[in-house]
Amino acid sequence: MASPEFPENPYLLLTPGPLSSSQTVKSAMLRDWCTWDKDYNSIVQEIRAELVSLATRNLDCTAVLMQGSGTFCLESVIGTALGKEDKLLVLANGAYGHRMAKIARHLDIALTVIDFGETGAVDPGQIEPALQADPTITHVAVVHCETTTGRLNDIVAIGKLAKSFGKTYIVDAMSSFGGIAMSMEEMQADYLVSSANKCIQGVPGFGFIIARREVIESTAGQARSLSLDMYEQWRTMERDEGKWRFTSPTHVVHAFSQALKELREEGGVAARSARYSENQRLLIDGMRKLGFECLLQDGCQSPIITAFISPQHPGYRFEEFYLALKDRGFVIYPGNVTEVDTFRIGNIGEVYADDIHRLLKVVAELQ
Repeated sequence: MASPEFPENPYLLLTPGPLSSSQTVKSAMLRDWCTWDKDYNSIVQEIRAELVSLATRNLDCTAVLMQGSGTFCLESVIGTALGKEDKLLVLANGAYGHRMAKIARHLDIALTVIDFGETGAVDPGQIEPALQADPTITHVAVVHCETTTGRLNDIVAIGKLAKSFGKTYIVDAMSSFGGIAMSMEEMQADYLVSSANKCIQGVPGFGFIIARREVIESTAGQARSLSLDMYEQWRTMERDEGKWRFTSPTHVVHAFSQALKELREEGGVAARSARYSENQRLLIDGMRKLGFECLLQDGCQSPIITAFISPQHPGYRFEEFYLALKDRGFVIYPGNVTEVDTFRIGNIGEVYADDIHRLLKVVAELQ
């Protein structure tokens, strides 16, 4: 039976993921794979090795892939890395930091949360007193790019502080890994967590954890879940050379392999980061000229997603704005800040300068 022509997307996703992927990434999902066949498992092993190479040049690290969304991976790490006597300190300045805290509460893990506010920066000066006051804290977790606002947190300074107190350090790099240069050495992270459908520009279906080998080896028997047991998933992939414990998202894995190839062809993380940054510069400059105001100051803004303050015009309704943009080929994100009415526009995925110019033209026409 002849295959149908590959349909064009009716709109461009200007979101922090899932995002618009290339036709070649989507085309990679048109083949079926056997989960125990060496051809497939060799792809898994290549992905694991390449993820480690993107995160570190010198450390003895390893990678484990986990079915589900990035949140599944975070729950896997939190639920496996912390033993029964351990305690987690979550540094939160948005919805995704608080999601890690919610995971810990659900798993009945001892927890302290420092809330820096939705638009505030994670301040190392406030972390040190908490670590000094509570020696029972064993792990520190923070979000790198808090997509509630688009803020970047200083994961290097936080890591230095966490390690000065001998803590295990967990970095949620969900929306930044592959799009912003980072290294396990510099940030002194023990665990880095991200997802297939973010800056590497794959499609949804699995996430991944990059961990220091000696740290993940110490977590045997600690998992609070069968399917989200990070250690057992990793041990199976190590022992069986790329095999997953349970049915893996084969088509998504192959798409991710193609996405990694396209990241290399673009020039690696540095080149992709430059494209994202240029997208965002054009977006911010253009939106300001149209009268829109950014929620955050430029210095702390990520190149991943930008929050704009909603117009004060009495006739403005986000739903109407959203649908008007969607009808013209663009999908944006609603705001996620409780204190200020906002909307968000992402710069990542198969998005280029011409796309931003087209978006700005449409926004101007809608005013």
